[in-house]
Amino acid sequence: MQYDLAIVGGGPAGVSAGIYAARKKLKTVLIAEMIGGQSTDSMGVENWVGVEKIEGPALASMMEKHLRAYEGEMLELKTGDRVTKVSGTEGNFSVETTNGTYQAKTVLMASGGSRRKLEVPGAAQYEHKGVTYCASCDGPIFAGQDTVVIGGGNAGFETAAQLLAYAKSVTLLSRSEYRADPVTVEKVLAHPNMKGIINVEPVEVKGEKFVTSLVYRSKDGGEPVEIPAGGIFVEIGMLPSTDYAKGLIELDAVGRVVTNPKNQQTSVPGIWAAGDCTDELYHQNNIAAGDGVKALEDIYMHLHAR
Repeated sequence: MQYDLAIVGGGPAGVSAGIYAARKKLKTVLIAEMIGGQSTDSMGVENWVGVEKIEGPALASMMEKHLRAYEGEMLELKTGDRVTKVSGTEGNFSVETTNGTYQAKTVLMASGGSRRKLEVPGAAQYEHKGVTYCASCDGPIFAGQDTVVIGGGNAGFETAAQLLAYAKSVTLLSRSEYRADPVTVEKVLAHPNMKGIINVEPVEVKGEKFVTSLVYRSKDGGEPVEIPAGGIFVEIGMLPSTDYAKGLIELDAVGRVVTNPKNQQTSVPGIWAAGDCTDELYHQNNIAAGDGVKALEDIYMHLHAR
């Protein structure tokens, strides 16, 4: 059987595209290890449109329920499966998985990625207990508290900017000179509750029931410094899940899919990409869902109106 569309991934981008594909009567297979994406790890999501607050697993369950409402003749769900390779050309793609192979006219890559984890003593122990990887999901939980951001790139400074709206203080630690846009750095560091420290590295997360402090040390040596922290926000990079398409499509220097932001098309005709596996500037649930819909609209036009 040849499908009109194969969707790789079950996060907000893939689920949104799957729902739209079914409604537009595209014969679609959606392949994902699980439904929900990265937010399944969140203590509380407060920015999903239409839902004031919801825990990550509950959001994933809600998305899966909505998706399965369309499961049937036009939409097949293959969960618990992982895509290992995509090959072929426009109109005739082969999607290989751990459990089988699927043929499709078009492909939507919505496989997301994973946050690079902080690897110091205490970081894993206090994940979801003060150590978090999603400021837009968990930030408001730490209102009125001292917080720390680890990472001196754009993501780190964007996280700091979000936290400054409600945190008592924000301290940003960077292993090197700041890599974020100079204008952003200047604006964020000008806030009276903001402090930036360069050329340091975290060495330990401390706590009791929840995080209470972070210990860091200068990269040039010296005595460790301990600072109070109720929340530690880690922004040290994303690892995109795109290995299955290496050598087929254009990826940027860190392995994200290069897309046309107008329609989510990739360098290969017939393949689109959406969500955290792409070079999209901002990675959030609502943005991923919108990009998935945008891609699906373009895929439908590609199949039926061009």
